[in-house]
Amino acid sequence: MGNEISVVVVEDDENVRLGVEQAIALAGFPVRAYASAASALAEAAPGAPVVFVSDVRMPEIDGLQLLARVLAADPQIPVVLISGHADISTAVGAMHVGAYDFIEKPFSSEHIASRVARAVEKRRLTLEVQGLRDALNNWRGIEAAVLGKSPAMAEVRKKILRLADTSVSVLITGETGTGKELIARGLHEFGNRRDHHFVALNCGGLPEPLFESELFGHESGAFTGAVKSRVGKVEWAHRGTLFLDEIETMPVPLQIKLLRVLQERQIERLGTNEPISVDCRIVAASKADLGELAKDGRFRADLLYRLNVAQIELPPLRERREDVPLLFEHFVLSAAQRFGQTAPIVSAAQVSELMAHQWPGNVRELQNVADRFVLGLAGDTLVPDEGRAAPAGTLAEQLAHFEFVLIEEMLRRHHGNVSDASAALGMPKKTLYHKMRQFKLAAGDGSAGME
Repeated sequence: MGNEISVVVVEDDENVRLGVEQAIALAGFPVRAYASAASALAEAAPGAPVVFVSDVRMPEIDGLQLLARVLAADPQIPVVLISGHADISTAVGAMHVGAYDFIEKPFSSEHIASRVARAVEKRRLTLEVQGLRDALNNWRGIEAAVLGKSPAMAEVRKKILRLADTSVSVLITGETGTGKELIARGLHEFGNRRDHHFVALNCGGLPEPLFESELFGHESGAFTGAVKSRVGKVEWAHRGTLFLDEIETMPVPLQIKLLRVLQERQIERLGTNEPISVDCRIVAASKADLGELAKDGRFRADLLYRLNVAQIELPPLRERREDVPLLFEHFVLSAAQRFGQTAPIVSAAQVSELMAHQWPGNVRELQNVADRFVLGLAGDTLVPDEGRAAPAGTLAEQLAHFEFVLIEEMLRRHHGNVSDASAALGMPKKTLYHKMRQFKLAAGDGSAGME
């Protein structure tokens, strides 16, 4: 199962070929050896789980020509060149045009095994990431719009689909950066209002004097500077969706007027008494507890009841860490396209680092880290040390949760291949099997869960 990486050895000298083959096999890698480049070329194919190790000097097709043909088939296949002292400059030059590494003769078995191991790990990561990217590209519908394989996000997707075709008001709650507007857009795009406007208004981003005009519109001459009529957000969202972000910051006088709109489905532009009928679905979002604000008199309880017909709660990223690798890869691909860069590969060590971070800024912070990673600005660590922390609970519970999530992610990345997952984790297979039984994880696709 999975992509087990094989090493293709190309060497015309039989004694050297046999020595290299044995050293690689003893290191635990599958190996196939060829006496000529021509006979080995069939191994080079797009997506092939192989690494090439080739001598530079060979008759007919030499190592440099083989390098060119392998990279033409798949530029991501690592090619390690073996060179004599006289060919070192040639081998170094080859690295500038795509060779992964070169090894100078004579070499020890341990030396070539360690260099090949690095190449194998690079190929494994490349194929894992490509598999994940293919999966992201093939996702459709709600799963592509609202990413996440955690039970919490699966429940969010169910609620979106259940509520999308209704006209009930929805309150989305969650910390800053959890993606509340994304959920609001999902309610709009997967419902029967999708062909009309989705209108977003950040209630915390407007000065109070402009708020009423922005929400309800105005007629020409309604106030100083109103040189022409303007349609407000509520009216523009007619037959569509009005998203009110940070609703907790809306001034109380405006809350009263919004409540009237929700009750009567009519507005009046500033400067006129003529009512205008509106039919828009209201979706509000808050990072604060509106119930507590209502108790303190800072938010109208009657408006809360109108807005909170249905509620969708978004968990913080630290409570759904199993979603971190998938979301990060999605943001890396998006950033690479946006910045015109090649999407870099995320290593197993970097995945561990991402999983250990507390993510106080939630999904927004994760996207920011992905942008820096693509631009080469991340440095030695993707996230600062002070942001690392385990989820709440006893030490044993925290360690078990982190261990479960990391093992599940490695099994998923390796398509359930326990040998590959144990190698990536640096964990003996026997220990990994024990952990899998402990966490009730199956070898198949790592989709089981921890109770």
